[in-house]
Amino acid sequence: MGADAANEALTPQMNRLRPRLYLITPPQFEPHAFAALLAATLVAGDVACLQVRLKKENGEAVDDALMSEAIAAIKPVTQAHEVALLINDRPDLAKAFDCDGTHIGQQDMAYDKARTILGDDKIIGVTCHNSRNLAMLAGDAGADYVAFGAFYPTPTKQAAAAAEPDILAWWQEVMTPPRVAIGGITP
Repeated sequence: MGADAANEALTPQMNRLRPRLYLITPPQFEPHAFAALLAATLVAGDVACLQVRLKKENGEAVDDALMSEAIAAIKPVTQAHEVALLINDRPDLAKAFDCDGTHIGQQDMAYDKARTILGDDKIIGVTCHNSRNLAMLAGDAGADYVAFGAFYPTPTKQAAAAAEPDILAWWQEVMTPPRVAIGGITP
């Protein structure tokens, strides 16, 4: 998927009333088995993005070799389904593998540094927890989307904050960049 198509996948002009799915990988998975499962999953619904979020059991980042293997296995699947591929916390790997972008948390890297690494034509999303202030700062800096959450408890990560659904409505009313709801959300 090209950068223009990936950015279009997240733009509010597509249809602000029709939500799309933003998937996040499990923290641990076998890349080739996951790629097959992902291919079957992507035919079932309207998915805008997939964030690759591989972590060790203790929450630390996995080594670059495993991330590289995962990206190489998953990228052809996301491209075939026109799903933006975002790499969590690693704009350097997103650039090296010509992925559609990255997602950064508040403790990971400053937005400006991520933008310098990736350039202007890639997606950068920013975690904003439940903070309107952090979201406004990210939006004003140029983030392509902001992510709020966690909305529900999740076994994959200790939530830094609990977000309420009203923050999603507020964001849509006052800002243009899309918003993403994350954290323990199930069907």
